[in-house]
Amino acid sequence: MSINVNIRKVKIGDETILAYIQTESWKIAFQQILSKEALDKYTDINKATDMYKNLLNNDAGNGLILSVDEKPHCIAYWDKTREEGMPDYAELICIHSLQNNWGKGYGSMMMDYVIKEIKEAAFDKVMLWVFEDNTRARKFYENHGFVLTEKTKKFSDSVEVMYCKVL
Repeated sequence: MSINVNIRKVKIGDETILAYIQTESWKIAFQQILSKEALDKYTDINKATDMYKNLLNNDAGNGLILSVDEKPHCIAYWDKTREEGMPDYAELICIHSLQNNWGKGYGSMMMDYVIKEIKEAAFDKVMLWVFEDNTRARKFYENHGFVLTEKTKKFSDSVEVMYCKVL
């Protein structure tokens, strides 16, 4: 039996799928990183749906959905960086997937696709923020050639670290 994997750009109407994958991913991935209060706040499905509806309606960012056998599994968003002093960088804003298919290579397929898009958009550097305590994600980014920098910032009740990659 062959598995059909498809990656496509997001479109208006995808806000529910995007919000679901993000919030379900956060609930599992960040349960030991964020406080229960913070996790509850950031995994509010209605707020997440509204955020994605706003992004889609304003054509903001570059969103992607990866489906496995026509079931949405992984999302990613990237854009020109929001960081001061890094005007020639793209930013991987998020990459989230549902737990049922973790470790099967779908995140790597999405990462490869995102990097290809970033290169096609004429960026030669990309950065991202990740929770310092998110060892699973950090290993994933390091396996994809991202390098830890000295930059950190506070997010809610945790710390994020910056990774960069030259393409």
